Amino acid sequence: MPAAHDLRGVLQIRAFRRLWIALSFSSFGDWLGLLATTALAAHLSGSFAQQNFAIGGVFFVRFLPALVFGPLAGAFADRFDRRKTMVTCDVIRCLLLVSIAAFHSLPWLFAASFLIETASLFWIPSKEASVPNLVERRRLEAANQLSLITTYGSAPVAAVFFAILAKFNDALASGIHFFTTNPTDLALYLDAATFLVSALTVATLSEISGRRLSADGTAETNIFRAIGEGWHFVASTPLVRGLVIGILGGFAASACVIALARPFSQVLGGGDAGYGLLFGAVFTGLALGMFVGPRLLRDFSRMRLFGLALVCGGIALAILALLPNLVIAVLWTVLVGGFAGIAWVVGYTLLGGEVEDHLRGRTFALVQSLVRVDMLLVIAAAPLISGGIGVRRVDIAGYNLRLDGASVTLFAAGLLGIVVGIVSYRQMDDRDVPLWRDLLASLGRLPAVTDLPRRGTLVVFEGGDGAGKSTQVRLLTDWLRERGMSTVVTREPGATDLGARVRALLLDPTASVSPRSEALLYAADRADHVARIIRPALDRGEVVVSDRYIDSTLAYQGAGRDLPVDDLARISRWATDGLVPDLTVLLDVSPETGLGRSGDAPDRLEAESTEFHERVRHGFRELAERDPNRYLVVDATLAVDVIAGQVRARIEKLLPALTKAAETEELATLPGDPDPATVPMVEPSVRSNPGGGS
Repeated sequence: MPAAHDLRGVLQIRAFRRLWIALSFSSFGDWLGLLATTALAAHLSGSFAQQNFAIGGVFFVRFLPALVFGPLAGAFADRFDRRKTMVTCDVIRCLLLVSIAAFHSLPWLFAASFLIETASLFWIPSKEASVPNLVERRRLEAANQLSLITTYGSAPVAAVFFAILAKFNDALASGIHFFTTNPTDLALYLDAATFLVSALTVATLSEISGRRLSADGTAETNIFRAIGEGWHFVASTPLVRGLVIGILGGFAASACVIALARPFSQVLGGGDAGYGLLFGAVFTGLALGMFVGPRLLRDFSRMRLFGLALVCGGIALAILALLPNLVIAVLWTVLVGGFAGIAWVVGYTLLGGEVEDHLRGRTFALVQSLVRVDMLLVIAAAPLISGGIGVRRVDIAGYNLRLDGASVTLFAAGLLGIVVGIVSYRQMDDRDVPLWRDLLASLGRLPAVTDLPRRGTLVVFEGGDGAGKSTQVRLLTDWLRERGMSTVVTREPGATDLGARVRALLLDPTASVSPRSEALLYAADRADHVARIIRPALDRGEVVVSDRYIDSTLAYQGAGRDLPVDDLARISRWATDGLVPDLTVLLDVSPETGLGRSGDAPDRLEAESTEFHERVRHGFRELAERDPNRYLVVDATLAVDVIAGQVRARIEKLLPALTKAAETEELATLPGDPDPATVPMVEPSVRSNPGGGS
């Protein structure tokens, strides 16, 4: 199973991989089609002014469908079969591009461009609403990263490909008259072919088929009522409302940079070359932000990260407006785009994860439509505002300051971005921990934000069911006590009176417990466990050896139950007051081997499917990969004494006071898992195998 932030790993999911292939061809076709149609519009026009009007007309008709059909497209994606919708839209786009090449008429070019963009407007929400159904929620961010990088990253690829086609067309034109009078036809036909390939790929995706259902499980019957429900949902839901406000503010700021890149470059003495660099820097930063930001801050609250990225992007844009040097401005523009990229991918992920399936298409369509209208208005208004201000110089306290329209407008856009970011942050903040402490903890890969001082040492054994944790707990405890170390042995769940009752409920195979209730019950057990047993022992300077701790919740309820890992981590941090193990020993074993070792009737968690236990295993391994300094990963199929030796070697580095005599000690031949009665526990065992999931 792929890691949560592993882009290549997400492509191992067959259904998503095929959808990504379709997206790649569709996005490439969109950009290539834009270049080809604008070039053809110029070719079909007369004077230089007419060519500019024709190119502007193509852009206008491509923005116009968002005003007319945006809400309808979202309701359509929520009401009808998404696979059939996407295939139909791809076929329509293919035929329209062929017709443009066939007719060579400027009015038809405008009409066909309008229809192509309309089809795209229906294709996009169907695709976006389908992604959360193809990947696990914890992998949704990686899937969105890949999708957005592909969408925007295909733009320069299409530009280079278009340039190559243009040169190839010129070479053919020297001998074939057709290519002299039809210079863009080759690009248009290839563009049409990309949509045909996309349609054929999506046609094989049965996973996104089926008619959408409403919240009560019935099919939508009135498409206009569906549109109204979508708008009401966005307006009345604080999280979604905050996301939409933030996304619009972020895109307004980015559109302002794009619209004013040319005059701002002129002010800095860069001309057309500087304009190209500034324009490219925005998209470079956008891609870097999408790729790097979520990986760098993988443990940080996504709701906080969204608002924080907007605020930082606004600050960066305001500073950009004040920079006097083109080179510095270009480099700084990458930072502006980077914050926008972080906000965009995080916003998309939150929308996909928090909005229910029957409303997801309408929500994405509304966001897409508003973004397009937002960008159109800003791109149109920003140059007018900048031109109205003009170029001025102001003397303040003997300093001659530049006060040109481009800089003033960019600075105002930066301030707007800051305000929007603060509004979004306040509506979506899901933590009661100070922001700076939460951010530092995430940057430092700390699983907790408030780990109180302690004198003792906490060692935790983790792993799937049947990994042999109880055996290794007993061996390590005996070894430590022989060397004079005061040691407390405990486990989760069930180490306290309260925990024993929680454990009996959680492992009862006849009990029906929802995933969220299960996670909260484990957190309650853990809070009591830490307060009554672990923390007092650590304060006394003792070594605490625990069979399971926080990481079992992240693996069992996070990876196994597919609950949000960030939420589970926050609950556990609060329950434990930030207590982090000094060492976590992961006994790694396949589910088949581990479950085969248990001779008792399986408990509620052990009785789960093999796929569930595989997800749990990969969840543990993913946690270990993220924090190798705290983890010791051991192959649990090795001999018992070999495993014990590896654990002791690591413990000796952790506890220098231990003598080195243990290195030469011979281990007695040991049976399998011992009888629970022989394992010293703080409270009597319910079963020898803790059953996982805590």
